[in-house]
Amino acid sequence: MLTVPMRLAKYLTHAGVCSRRQASRLIDAGDITVNGRLANHIDHVTELDEIVVLGQKVAGLAEKQLFAYHKPVGIDCKLNHADANSIIHFLPTHTRLYPIGRLDKDSRGLLLITNDGELCQRLIHPDKHVEKEYWVTVDKPLDAQFCHTMANGVPVDGQLTLPCEVSLITPNQFRIVLKQGLNRQIRKMAKYCGYKVIDLIRTRIGNISVDDLKIAESTFIELSATQQIY
Repeated sequence: MLTVPMRLAKYLTHAGVCSRRQASRLIDAGDITVNGRLANHIDHVTELDEIVVLGQKVAGLAEKQLFAYHKPVGIDCKLNHADANSIIHFLPTHTRLYPIGRLDKDSRGLLLITNDGELCQRLIHPDKHVEKEYWVTVDKPLDAQFCHTMANGVPVDGQLTLPCEVSLITPNQFRIVLKQGLNRQIRKMAKYCGYKVIDLIRTRIGNISVDDLKIAESTFIELSATQQIY
């Protein structure tokens, strides 16, 4: 049981009720009460407090869960009920889960999904530099300069990408290990170098890999919530 007070919005996230941003909106709308009074943004709560959201009493903190998912092409990582291709329609439990980082709709491979907000923040925070490995196929043979240029950083969305590991696998395929996650970063990096990505698979996040899990496409595998990822 949580006995150390936690900020209300953070508590609701850990309880699997909503995101912190959604909690803030609900507080502003007067849709949350704490011990019978309207909640405010500076409230700190424990599981001993009675918290009601949209007329429903919050049961308490949800058990932390962590899943590995082999995302196929065509699934969108945005949690959008209106989109039939949203990952929200494929999640393995009714607990509020969300992806740690994203893969764009045209990419496939390893995705970690959790209800643990602190784990999510640790893994996506730029200061942590958690490695993410990808195998990428492009539309034409790669030249000798490609790996050097990519590894040393190229301009993407007005900033230079961080140094990374890049190596050839086949004449049309390369391996890249990133420690940052800009929007469609690899596709934009390859485009800058004159190539079009035709297949992109994420094979590893930290020390968790698709191969080690032997996880097939469209499959979820539950991991220990205390799994060390980096």
